Amino acid sequence: MKDAINAAIVINKEAGYTSRDVVNRLNKILNTKAIGHTGTLDPLAEGVLVCLINKYTKLVPLITNEEKEYVAEIKLGILTDTLDITGKIIKKEEVPRLDKNQITEVLNSFLGSYKETIPLYSAVHIDGKRLYEYAREGKSVVLPERMVEIKEISLLDYHDDIIKICTVVSKGTYIRSLIQSICEKLNTIGVMNKLTRTRQGIFKIEDSFTLEEIAKGEYKPLFLKDLLTVKTVKLSPMLEKKVINGNVLELNEDGYILFIQRQKDIALYHFKDKIGKLVILF
Repeated sequence: MKDAINAAIVINKEAGYTSRDVVNRLNKILNTKAIGHTGTLDPLAEGVLVCLINKYTKLVPLITNEEKEYVAEIKLGILTDTLDITGKIIKKEEVPRLDKNQITEVLNSFLGSYKETIPLYSAVHIDGKRLYEYAREGKSVVLPERMVEIKEISLLDYHDDIIKICTVVSKGTYIRSLIQSICEKLNTIGVMNKLTRTRQGIFKIEDSFTLEEIAKGEYKPLFLKDLLTVKTVKLSPMLEKKVINGNVLELNEDGYILFIQRQKDIALYHFKDKIGKLVILF
């Protein structure tokens, strides 16, 4: 991939890297600056990070909106300022005796719409500042809330002071925040001990690649047909100027339409109710 291409790559992010670190490394490996990721993972977290290259960066909002699946560990009995195991311990408590039925009942209570409190250590903007900037400056701020959806949640394991769960959530869900709410309903405290994103939309961890594998060329880039259900249409001379100018089109089509000309991709449009809007111009 030395030449600039348009593609997606599913990264298996290692713990210890920020999502920005991954993009910076890919910039060097792929020799391009035009790379975007589709959903931040904390440095502690591992797993699926979908990165889009060159023209495919236009698809970032689309892929970011996809549901995400996580496997998370909760460590009971401590609370930190960051709500995960890497933070400063601000409280300790004796771990209560819990049983799996009790934990399962609490987990199931979160199914559906859930009002999430945004963690203080997050990149959400409030009055022109990111929340983590307030935290670092020691300033108080009212944490915002928003509705997210918990689509699936289940108990995988429970022993000693560790609860392991699997959950499928909507865009914008902070697992650290969900863990705090779970612990509150269990009448205890706890933090995120480990987090792995196992899926984002159709992209699964078993189909992902490490940065080391990518550096060696041992990976598979994904293209439009791998990402979306796309109908290919030959671009007519009548539409050529409109498409190249990115004009809105009115055709008897629905869904994603890839216009091609002389075997080359020209533009991707999204049609809804017969009205098409440009997504990517190649």
